[in-house]
Amino acid sequence: MVKISSSLSFFPLKNRIFSALESDPLFAHHPGEDLCREKYQELTFLRCKRLFEYDFLTQQEIMENPLRIFNMVICIGMYDWSLCLQYFLHCGVFAGPILSASKRFADFVKQIYSMEIFGCFALTELSHGTNTKGIRTTATFDRSTQEFIINTPDFEAAKFWVGNMGKHATHAVVYAQLYTPDGQCQGLHSFIVQIRDTKTLLPVPGVMVGDIGKKLGLNGLDNGFAMFHNVRIPKENILNITGDVTAEGKYSSSIKDVKERFSATLGSLSTGRILITALSTTNLKLAISIAIRFSAARRQFGPTDEEEIPVLEYQTQQWRLLPYLAAAYALDYFSKSLFENFVEFYAGLLTKQRSQRQADLGREIHALSAASKPLSSWTAQQAAQECREACGGHGYLAMNRLGEIRNDNDPNCTYEGDNNILLQQTSNYLMSWMNCIRDKAPFESPFGTINFLQDYHHILGWKFTSISVEDSMDSSVPLAAYKWLVCYLLRESDLKLSKEKQSGRSDFEAKNNCQVYYCRSLAIAFIEQTVLQRFHDYTHDPSLPPTLQPVLKNLSALYGLWSLSKHLAVLYQGGYASGEQAGRFIQNAILDLCNRLKDDAVALVDVFAPPDFILNSPIGKASGELYKNIWAEILQGSKALNRPSWWAEFCINKPVAGRLRSRL
Repeated sequence: MVKISSSLSFFPLKNRIFSALESDPLFAHHPGEDLCREKYQELTFLRCKRLFEYDFLTQQEIMENPLRIFNMVICIGMYDWSLCLQYFLHCGVFAGPILSASKRFADFVKQIYSMEIFGCFALTELSHGTNTKGIRTTATFDRSTQEFIINTPDFEAAKFWVGNMGKHATHAVVYAQLYTPDGQCQGLHSFIVQIRDTKTLLPVPGVMVGDIGKKLGLNGLDNGFAMFHNVRIPKENILNITGDVTAEGKYSSSIKDVKERFSATLGSLSTGRILITALSTTNLKLAISIAIRFSAARRQFGPTDEEEIPVLEYQTQQWRLLPYLAAAYALDYFSKSLFENFVEFYAGLLTKQRSQRQADLGREIHALSAASKPLSSWTAQQAAQECREACGGHGYLAMNRLGEIRNDNDPNCTYEGDNNILLQQTSNYLMSWMNCIRDKAPFESPFGTINFLQDYHHILGWKFTSISVEDSMDSSVPLAAYKWLVCYLLRESDLKLSKEKQSGRSDFEAKNNCQVYYCRSLAIAFIEQTVLQRFHDYTHDPSLPPTLQPVLKNLSALYGLWSLSKHLAVLYQGGYASGEQAGRFIQNAILDLCNRLKDDAVALVDVFAPPDFILNSPIGKASGELYKNIWAEILQGSKALNRPSWWAEFCINKPVAGRLRSRL
């Protein structure tokens, strides 16, 4: 369990990072200035270099407590996600597979952390993203020269969407289908490939590399493409995590099962999904901090014409925002606990453990991260839009950052696996337990997230039992409903799949026909239940300071009931709830909890909101002086009071009405 004391221990690190960024002119904000994409990318790279100079964390400090790097990435992201991703793609996503491989890459690792080289992670292609089995780049072993030959068969197989590749990466971890001299394809493997000269940043021979263009957000990050034409790399450049080739060209792997080997090859994607869970949760925290501070200070209307009240006093505003505040707390706690789970799994990878527990850890981490990424990124995306609207016209001003948060969060729904596709992996994991459930055989998972399914048959008999609104206002109520919901959707998904197969459909068709309303809903319900379970356990822990328990329990209950309310139709459809009272209790409990939390809302966002310089939103500043802050920001703009450069087009060059009208 993530303890309050452990969270407090990172305050000195956070303050050190925030203070450094605020004091350094290179990180200064420039109100009213619109950077072109080229300039933004240059500035992002210069800032990334500066992060290396600050060296906020040493490798030793990270090894002692991996949660430090987690917190550092979040702090940098709060300032600017393009900078955060550029830094982490190099130091984490690029370096991670290299660190996991053999010790022969020790010198290479030194070059990574001294920034002698700069890396990227080249997996996806123009015609294949989520379907990584369809990757078509090839790496053919040449026995005579002891080299791999990297080739792109055609433009559709060009590496595409690769962060850092567009302008400046010198090396890439390239995923390619490995071919041995006998012509056999040994599946997807990763290789270190140099793509640019480290002294000139010009492409190396055989490589065509470039930038894919402007995106909807994150334009400080240069996403690129690359094609390879007979690019030769040393035999030693294969990242031999899952397999290797002998000098004679024979393939060997300690993992005999092909599916297990493929999963191990892409194991680093779970790291990315866990990080995206945290990044999305951070965006949720940023957006809700701005919107709640604004809502507490913004006064509109009131009981009399002379008295205006804060918009946060209105029930509608509470209902729009406070469930997202509760979600921010629940998802924040979950994302940290998931990272701690991953650290346990990763330690086993580094020590080359091959135990059954290690394999089970991998499966559970994969299932959790494949669902937590969709839940957190969708929640943050919906919250950013709701917060934008809840702040009215001021929310639409770019200076107040809600649009930037929304646009920069948007790709979290897609990269490292499309959300809807990822949910299938979680539902597959859950469906895999059905044989044990049917046979009533004992089973459990390392982190215990599926252990409640041992009571599957008993849980299916549960009913909604609350007798009042007050009785419903504890997270144990939605938690019980969620356990029933997961069991019910698991049963219905299994029955649906069986019926599809019995009707003569292939496995592919049957699974495809079981997603909407069945497997997809199952995966979502499972991850919401897991997030709620962990937050419920935390908020009901007797060791929690008594002064914090009431408000944290209210947050837990609100998150659970609000999330559950989206599944009300299924609760009634499956017979868990009946009559109008169950639905009414849940709805009224949500509104009552919002009302209870409104007076603590500002204090609750103050807990996780970064300093004003980092938050960078006039309406989200801690002072609450909305209008003074907006006015000051506008007048700081260098061109706010300037006459337009095209003034003569109005004042001198008047149009001749009808001059261009057709005379036919």
